[in-house]
Amino acid sequence: MVVLNDRRAQFTEQYFDGAPNIVVEILSPPRTVDRREKFTEYEAAGVPEYWIIDPEREYAEFWQLDDTGVYRVAYAGSEGVYHSRELPGFWLRVEWIWRQQPLLDILREWGILPQGV
Repeated sequence: MVVLNDRRAQFTEQYFDGAPNIVVEILSPPRTVDRREKFTEYEAAGVPEYWIIDPEREYAEFWQLDDTGVYRVAYAGSEGVYHSRELPGFWLRVEWIWRQQPLLDILREWGILPQGV
């Protein structure tokens, strides 16, 4: 779960009162809980981005709420680049999830570290 500063006031001493900016689910049996039940709950709660990661099948789905409050798939696949709407400027190569790329290589690709460092 990702909660950005714009929703920080929703934290109470005991719980978070509201929808986080992003929810990430790593699928495990039974798959229907994350794909159906949680999907519907997060959509109804207004979670702007819902990421479903399936390590067994090496497949990821990235859902974003549209203007009507309905999830639309923003990206689905095993390879390629996903750009987050909730984290402006953040992107990731989906294959990094399956092929543990060295962190320094990722930081270089994001432009956080200069090439050659």
